[in-house]
Amino acid sequence: MENNTIQDVVSELLTDSGDVDSQHAVIEQWEQDNSPVDIALLLESLPLTERLSTWEQLSDAMKVPVLVEMRTDASTSILNNQDEEKLLSLFTGINADTLLELQDSIPDHLLENVLGRMDEEQQNRYSAAQQFEDDEVGHWCDHQPLVVPAKTKIKVVMRLLRRHLPPHSHVIFLVDSRGNWDGTVRINRLFGADPTLRISEFSEDDFPSLNAKEDIYTAANKVAASGESSLPVITDSGLLIGRLDMGTAYELQGEKAESQLMAKAGLDEDEDLFASVRKSAQNRAIWLGINLMTAFLASWFIGLFEATLQQVVALAVLMPVVASMGGIAGSQTLTLIVRGLALGQISKANLKPLLTKEVKVGALNGVLWAIVIGLVAGYWFDSPMLGVVIGIAIVANIICAAISGIFIPVILDKFKIDPALSGSVILTTVTDIVGFVAFLGLGSVFLLG
Repeated sequence: MENNTIQDVVSELLTDSGDVDSQHAVIEQWEQDNSPVDIALLLESLPLTERLSTWEQLSDAMKVPVLVEMRTDASTSILNNQDEEKLLSLFTGINADTLLELQDSIPDHLLENVLGRMDEEQQNRYSAAQQFEDDEVGHWCDHQPLVVPAKTKIKVVMRLLRRHLPPHSHVIFLVDSRGNWDGTVRINRLFGADPTLRISEFSEDDFPSLNAKEDIYTAANKVAASGESSLPVITDSGLLIGRLDMGTAYELQGEKAESQLMAKAGLDEDEDLFASVRKSAQNRAIWLGINLMTAFLASWFIGLFEATLQQVVALAVLMPVVASMGGIAGSQTLTLIVRGLALGQISKANLKPLLTKEVKVGALNGVLWAIVIGLVAGYWFDSPMLGVVIGIAIVANIICAAISGIFIPVILDKFKIDPALSGSVILTTVTDIVGFVAFLGLGSVFLLG
């Protein structure tokens, strides 16, 4: 059992769906050998009936950690099928950070009851987080950083460190009497120091920090690039409200990467593998509709050259070559720019040289493949002029694709639209239209003129 994969366990649970004792043995062993992350993946891999059955056999101590690790749609599917009293009992005693993770899955009326059962300190932490939007670091930061007043003596700090040291703690954050950030001290500098000195004597005033209203993924990238195990999160007024540590930062980067991967297919990263047919169809129908409209737009441009296509059938045969070459070239540039935007590498200062470089790359590749495709097309249809026409169209479309691959994601990002979600749809439309118009227009001039 120890070496079983999720696929093995899913197969056992679905094969032995009528054998409760066998199922229970498999789940009990899996729970002992694996983390909440693995159990969450297992539940998400099961159809709803088996998912609920497996959930009931988990220990109560494991259920909340597993819910935290599950995607929103999957955890909601479990919570919506549970008795409210059982859920209240399960959630009694959870802290504010856990409630923040689950708040999108828990029904509103139940959320209020759970919040009402928290102690005052946890309620205050939850309320403090609600002052920030879901995409701001102030909403998700750890509200329990290692903090001491700047006037504290080192001997007091050392006693504190022996009692409590949170994960990813290599620094202590200092605050003044109003709770404003007043510097940072590296813990290793305190060892061997005079215990009667104030900790502020070792403060680093230029330590990097995060603004509480900063985008959570931008903040995660800053932590990952900082070389520090955590960075303080500060409000506009200078109040220290928490920290973002490297463990959380790497998790957020992983979430962002998954989100962009799913977005390319027009899907939500929180979508459940076994979501209802109606919901899945609804989510995907939107992007199918958008794609249909762009396809009709491209078809309309093709229709403008109907007479040309009727007289030169070879143009219709070769049209997909022009469109696909532009689409591939554009997607390569688009992927590069989306990554650069995600990492904060793209700015007004470097946009022009980047554009120049990509246009040159497009021109070089365009000329190279235009020669190859032109020779093939000319020989295939015994028409040298047809080879010239498709060659020119290929060069024009690939250069246009390179320009579009830069400006489309930059413009979408400026308007707060995820370029990974809609960039490829727009780019494909642009390269299709430019490719068809260039190819068919040139064909009309040089082949029918």
